[in-house]
Amino acid sequence: MGGYVHVRRVAIPVGMLLALAACGESNTYVPPPPPKVTVVTPEKRAVTIYLDATGNTAAVNTTNLVARVPGFVTSINYQDGDLVKKGTLLFTIEPESYELKYKQAQAAEEAAAATVKQTQADYERQVDLQARGTASKATLDTSTANRDTARANYEQAQVNTQLAKINYGYTSVTAPFDGIVTARTVSVGEYVGANSQPTVLATIVQHDPIYVNFSVNERDLLRIRAEIRKRGLTAEELKKVPVEVGLQTEQGFPHRGTLDYASPTVDPSTGTLTARAIFENPTRVLLPGLFVRVRVPIEKRDNTLLVPDVALGSDQSGRYVYVVNKDNVVEQHNVDIGPLEGTMRVINSGITADNRVIVAGLLRAIPGQKVEPQTAPPPAQPAADKQPAADKK
Repeated sequence: MGGYVHVRRVAIPVGMLLALAACGESNTYVPPPPPKVTVVTPEKRAVTIYLDATGNTAAVNTTNLVARVPGFVTSINYQDGDLVKKGTLLFTIEPESYELKYKQAQAAEEAAAATVKQTQADYERQVDLQARGTASKATLDTSTANRDTARANYEQAQVNTQLAKINYGYTSVTAPFDGIVTARTVSVGEYVGANSQPTVLATIVQHDPIYVNFSVNERDLLRIRAEIRKRGLTAEELKKVPVEVGLQTEQGFPHRGTLDYASPTVDPSTGTLTARAIFENPTRVLLPGLFVRVRVPIEKRDNTLLVPDVALGSDQSGRYVYVVNKDNVVEQHNVDIGPLEGTMRVINSGITADNRVIVAGLLRAIPGQKVEPQTAPPPAQPAADKQPAADKK
């Protein structure tokens, strides 16, 4: 009985020691493994830097077709919305009466010409008689005046004939250039041109070629001027600078034209310079008044560094990327970024070609802390025509 009690007293302290030992092992801090992140090295290749802008299309020519002589509309020779060629007859305005006036003026001119011939002959006779002493000076003076008056009347008759011919020509309203004619504003049999203001019959709009107007801000303008000086471009060469546009529903910039005009001054109220490009538009996809995206190549760079745009972060100091150093410690590198090319962002400065840039696991990356980097597969090369560099930050 006594032995049993002795064993029980020894067993209790030993159990407590074992329990305490177990508690000590469970409370020991075991640091977690470094978080896994995905890294890439910057891609190095040649890129074209583009100026990005927005613009509007505008017709090269838009003209109101007006009645330049009063009269009744006798025929309308097109369907609303027709595409017509230059010189196509569109309206006729009472041509018969103006044709008669033209013929009347021609007859008056012929009569005036005959009078000139007659008075010239009479003048020559009077000169001869005066030389013989058989005609008075007063008679010669009268003959001279009649001749000069006849000449003046003939000149006036010639002018009247030309005016009558012009007015007769105005009775046929033709297309001044290739274009689309709008809906007519008059009907056959309607009297037009009654007021001092000419009656607008319709409007013709030229779609091919077509203009695109856009503006360049001061910062981009200075960059362009610097590039022009660097490349030594002449005024004629500037007109060959390619310009590309895309509609809001289109991918990329499928329409290609050339620079046509740039304003010689900057608008001080907006700080922008107005520019214009011209585009061939045979299918008339581009209509006047459309909003378009514009890009102009301004610089070509070789050996440019690019990283996936998803790698970029931003704070009050600007844009940055997380870089894993040789000790697998995260570092924040502030970068100066360039244009976006597809899913890749041009990096002007802040990293080197051998830096490992974090592109996935960014929320787990903390500057100054270790990570476990895993290399991502190389990014797919974007198609140059579909995803070119766009100059925006």
